[in-house]
Amino acid sequence: MAQPNKAWEMGNRSVAAVEAGDREGWIALFAPDGVVADPVGPSMFDPEGNGHVGPEGIGAFYDAAIAGNQVRFEFRERYPSGDECANVVTISTTLPDGSKAIVDAVTVYTMAADGEHLASMKAYWSPDDMRFEPAPD
Repeated sequence: MAQPNKAWEMGNRSVAAVEAGDREGWIALFAPDGVVADPVGPSMFDPEGNGHVGPEGIGAFYDAAIAGNQVRFEFRERYPSGDECANVVTISTTLPDGSKAIVDAVTVYTMAADGEHLASMKAYWSPDDMRFEPAPD
């Protein structure tokens, strides 16, 4: 198994905050000019495809995509290198009605120059590949 690095650790902290519904804790992991691109490129969350920048932009993404849902991550592979860590992951989002949206993705966490915050989190996946499960009866 690959040796964890700081980006691996920050990825773990990011996942823990999202899974716990800790909006402020998650936003605080990012540098003031940090970027979240989830998914990378134009999407339903980011029509221009520029990513969500800074605490305000990252908070708006959280409110649109995460808040009110239960999000779980299953890491299948992790590749730390330099100031980054790439991960092969399945993300399962349980919506308020109990239905689930599931997507396989590659996430990349990149450390900021200060070595204490994330410069970016990029998630590579396509909305066309998202799977849905109905709410249990």
